[in-house]
Amino acid sequence: MARKKKDSEVKKKIDTSRVQGLRAEVLEQPITETLTANYMPYAMSVIVSRAIPEIDGFKPSHRKLLYTMYKMGLLSGPKTKSANIVGQTMRLNPHGDAAIYETMVRLARGHEALLVPFIDSKGNFGKVFSRDMAYAASRYTEAKLEPICHEIFGEIDEQTVDFVDNYDGTMQEPTLLPTVFPNVLVSANMGIAVGMASNICSFNLREVCAATAAWIRNPDCDLLGLMPAPDFSTGGEILYNAQQMEEIYRTGRGSVKLRARWRYLKEGNLIEIYEIPYTTTTEAIIDKVSELIKAGKIREISDMRDETDLSGLKLTIDLKRGVDPEKLMQKLMKATPLSDSFGCNFNLLIAGMPKVLGVREIIEEWTAWRTDCVRRRVYYQKQKKADKLHLLKGLKRILLDIDKAIRIIRETESEAEVVPNLMIGFGIDKLQAEYVAEIKLRNINKEYILKRTAEVETLVDEIEQLEEILKSEKKVRNIIIKELEAIAAKYGTDRRTGIVYGSEETEEAEEEPIPDYPVTVFISREGYFKKITPQSLRMSGEQKFKEGDELKFSLETTNSSEIMVFTDKQQVYKARCADFDDSKASLLGDYLPSKLGFDEGENVLEVCFPGDYTGNVLFVFENGKVAKVELSAYQTKSNRRKLTGAYSDRSALKAVFLLKEETQIALYSTEGRALIFSTAQLVPKTTRATQGVAVMTLKRKALVHRAVLADQSGIVNFSRYRTRSLPAAGALIKDEDAAEKQISLEL
Repeated sequence: MARKKKDSEVKKKIDTSRVQGLRAEVLEQPITETLTANYMPYAMSVIVSRAIPEIDGFKPSHRKLLYTMYKMGLLSGPKTKSANIVGQTMRLNPHGDAAIYETMVRLARGHEALLVPFIDSKGNFGKVFSRDMAYAASRYTEAKLEPICHEIFGEIDEQTVDFVDNYDGTMQEPTLLPTVFPNVLVSANMGIAVGMASNICSFNLREVCAATAAWIRNPDCDLLGLMPAPDFSTGGEILYNAQQMEEIYRTGRGSVKLRARWRYLKEGNLIEIYEIPYTTTTEAIIDKVSELIKAGKIREISDMRDETDLSGLKLTIDLKRGVDPEKLMQKLMKATPLSDSFGCNFNLLIAGMPKVLGVREIIEEWTAWRTDCVRRRVYYQKQKKADKLHLLKGLKRILLDIDKAIRIIRETESEAEVVPNLMIGFGIDKLQAEYVAEIKLRNINKEYILKRTAEVETLVDEIEQLEEILKSEKKVRNIIIKELEAIAAKYGTDRRTGIVYGSEETEEAEEEPIPDYPVTVFISREGYFKKITPQSLRMSGEQKFKEGDELKFSLETTNSSEIMVFTDKQQVYKARCADFDDSKASLLGDYLPSKLGFDEGENVLEVCFPGDYTGNVLFVFENGKVAKVELSAYQTKSNRRKLTGAYSDRSALKAVFLLKEETQIALYSTEGRALIFSTAQLVPKTTRATQGVAVMTLKRKALVHRAVLADQSGIVNFSRYRTRSLPAAGALIKDEDAAEKQISLEL
């Protein structure tokens, strides 16, 4: 017993000394050194080698998986079990099979997480829009690479990218994949690193290729006009905000508002939701609706269920009798994830350094990287052809004396001396001699050698062409543009996510129905609005206006018709005639800036009556550009809204025209010229903030100062000023065509 006690005391003493020693060691080391030595390498590894995508649009886990599938022959071969792919990928990816398979699921077509999937899947791969729909185990599912992967791996064996050793040095893997299109913008990507994160939304492949090609031609091109907004694999609608979208394109940060798509089926008195925001799930929506029903905030719903099947997503809402589906969905959009936001953070690794870039900067970086890939490919092709040419030149020398070559080989006693003797006999180098020595006996004839040496001239021409490409930046960029156009034509698809304009400031729909009756509207040049009924108009005298003001135009319409008021601050205010009181000819009417709540210093430019929103709006800018925007871009569902970004702010606006049908417009410049063009010559755009296209070419310091309908211009000789091709300078204005002709008295 005494011995046991002694042993335990000794052990306790040793343990205490160990603990005391450890404590002393920790206290001696500053925490900053501990973090630097232990945590910083981990943080850098997560940032550089795990969570943040690179310029090819892939994270390392994606790249390792796809490259493994390529090496397995799954680009053209049949599908194989996913478990087989996961096992092979572990040669490159040291993480567990579960993490690798999860990566594979997200890249698969069946999961629907990507607009352009890279893996052709068979079996249950779950769905991105479902939280609870689990994917099947890897032993049950099968996969191969999608055809678009030809555009990723087509030139990987031509030294277009660098290769490095894998984690155990047994094989090599590419540092990047040579994507022929800007996959970094096409594939949605999210990653959380240490101290930073990345969240990149997806854009439509066809639009990205068109925008990139346009940027290569002109770095100042209108990207928003070609690629107006992100496009998500789950569809839905984007509530377009021009200022927010411009901010995202410029800085790479911002938020995109998304909402679900739905339809009302009158037969069953039910609503079907068939597309939801990319950022939410069907379970989250149902849970929130159930919560609102239990809290008594929603009483219009009798039942809600998930009817998603092989045909796609479908959430069904059964309505109680007499419920207005439009009002119910407005309420649900505000209170549930049926309306959500996607927070953009375009954080990429550029040359190993994380950078937050705007869309234009991403395209610039991708183009620079792609240019290097094309140069390396062309250089590789040139070297291969040069090597072949070198061998054929040696073969050509044998043509001078085939018998001599046979004699040298036959009379050489040692096999090792064949190549040196051929080198001496024909004055060729070792590579050429080796090539000649390896020719089969049956091919040592004049016909064979003549056929092979005939390739020499072709190879010389091809090498010269490749050298010219390497010397010319323009030719390299033309190659990139052609490849982008081919990709867009072959793999491009229509947008899945719709764009809804004019939703910046939405007001509640009016509860009371709007009384409708005929009225005549009078608009003055200074922005006074009068609405007069036919009865009052018959009893009225002359219309009264403020001193110095006059009538701009009048229109017979109805009390429920909408009006659009364009201002000089790139905004448009929408209202209905019913929002204004009935007036009389003897009154000035309502002052639009006060009535509609204009911002300080904001003035009326034009008032339009859109009707059923068919047709276009034409904007004429003083820099000679004209923008033709579809009227439907301004369509909204509530009675009154203020829409920002109503037109481009790049140049001062000189005139606005509402086009229900094509017409002719006359432009006047400060240099005394006039131009008449047809609005049919312009292609309408869906983006309100488009800069338009050049119509009137102007000399330095010259501006467009006036634009009117050609019929109201006072021009007599239309053919002098009319043009068939745009842009054009117009013609000098003759006296008889001047807008204000002098009155002469005949004596």
